[in-house]
Amino acid sequence: MSAPTFLLRAASPAKSKADAVVVGLVPAPTSGRRKSGPRAVLAPGAEDVAKAYGRKLEPLLSSLGLKGQLGEATRIPTNGLLGSPQLVLVGLGADPDHTALRRAAGNAARVVTNCASVALALPADELPLLRAVVEGWQLGGYTFTQFRSTQPESDAPGQVVVLTPLARRKEAARLVEETQVVVRATEQVRDWVNTPPGHQTPPALAAAVAAAGAPLAKGRGATVSITVHEEAALHEMGCGGILGVGQGSAAGPRLVEITYTPKKPVAHLALVGKGITFDSGGLTIKPASSMKEMKSDMAGAATVVAATYAIAELGLPVQVSCFAPMAENMVSGSAMRPGDVLTTYGGRTVEISNTDAEGRLVLADALGRAVERKPDLVVDVATLTGHMVVALGDKVAGVLGDDATVGKVLESAATAGEPMWHMPIPEEMKARVTSSRIADLAQHDWVRWGGGLFAAAFLREFTGGLPWAHLDIAGPSFASGTSGHVTAGGTGFSTATLVDLARSLAG
Repeated sequence: MSAPTFLLRAASPAKSKADAVVVGLVPAPTSGRRKSGPRAVLAPGAEDVAKAYGRKLEPLLSSLGLKGQLGEATRIPTNGLLGSPQLVLVGLGADPDHTALRRAAGNAARVVTNCASVALALPADELPLLRAVVEGWQLGGYTFTQFRSTQPESDAPGQVVVLTPLARRKEAARLVEETQVVVRATEQVRDWVNTPPGHQTPPALAAAVAAAGAPLAKGRGATVSITVHEEAALHEMGCGGILGVGQGSAAGPRLVEITYTPKKPVAHLALVGKGITFDSGGLTIKPASSMKEMKSDMAGAATVVAATYAIAELGLPVQVSCFAPMAENMVSGSAMRPGDVLTTYGGRTVEISNTDAEGRLVLADALGRAVERKPDLVVDVATLTGHMVVALGDKVAGVLGDDATVGKVLESAATAGEPMWHMPIPEEMKARVTSSRIADLAQHDWVRWGGGLFAAAFLREFTGGLPWAHLDIAGPSFASGTSGHVTAGGTGFSTATLVDLARSLAG
């Protein structure tokens, strides 16, 4: 789907000539509420629309059964009361913040079809709210049609006019441009995650990543460099974790390293992402019902790559070293076995107990490479454990690491509107991780409790004591249904958080 053109205008929504105008609904104040039950009123930004409808508005909203709750989205003809022929009403919930606006704009994007233009008269009198409206609209209208035999024609509006009192401010126009960069990165992650695993083996994904970054890596003064390490190079480097996971597949593993080097960096961020292009579980095979969505097990790698490219495109003064280990975890006569010992990058040995806990093995090699760059901060992103989904559900990511770094990530996540929660790494996890009798570390110990915490403690062994945070996005990286700005399939979750983290490091 081609991206729409966004325009900022400080105009009246009642006089807009767009094919549709979108306004928000909020629950009416509780004081003086009628006994007939809760009702909705128009949100700030839609005062002129309320005035145009006059006394007709309240009975209209009542007849439609609207209460101003998040998730509501209705399209009605205006019958000449407004300059636009169609009015779209979307619920914002009580006291809407940027998170609610993002969701509501996403709902509206799927309601407004067969229109060449649309005007968004949602509350956008502050920069974070304006960003949320633009993000929500564009992400809510995302579709993935690459594998349809007949490509459907888009009926989404090509022109989106955001009505805001900030329209004449330069920083507002700049914000819209920067927001679209991050949205495109998020959509790129969604595309990669949604691609069928047979079309996206490690070599194919590595090639796609390199192709996506090629425009940034070309020409004089290019600030981005891309290196793809194939099997021979991985053997030479001693990346036993990546090789061990990938040895059961006919498609060889890869390690993609990307470096963004601005002219005068004020900080150095290392990003590491898990790229398992398909996870059968290996010899510790998954149940059949658990495999369908395992094409999404490379979401971490997709996220760190897309975020790196977005940071480079924005020209942020933060050096980024990005590492994306890629492997396919398959069942074959050459697959790694429970009981095997792998030697990871840097020489530490790991005893394998569960071949379905493979993500931590590829991350171990990549983290070892990352810390050699001596960054100020290391962040890894991975669809790592089902334990984290059990603990936090499928909408919230767990963040583990040292308190200071986790705090920075959580602040950026709050700005990006992506829910994350600080999870601990209890001291006893150290003993569990070092419990192997024959190797330096135990990859897994089959203790039922705290598996997500154990995995983080294992990764910590490869961070060299540097400031570090681990994002376990196993839940929110893939959605079973569409809601708000999150569409079914790959979500691109945490891409915006990583870009906002880089912004925060840039000061």
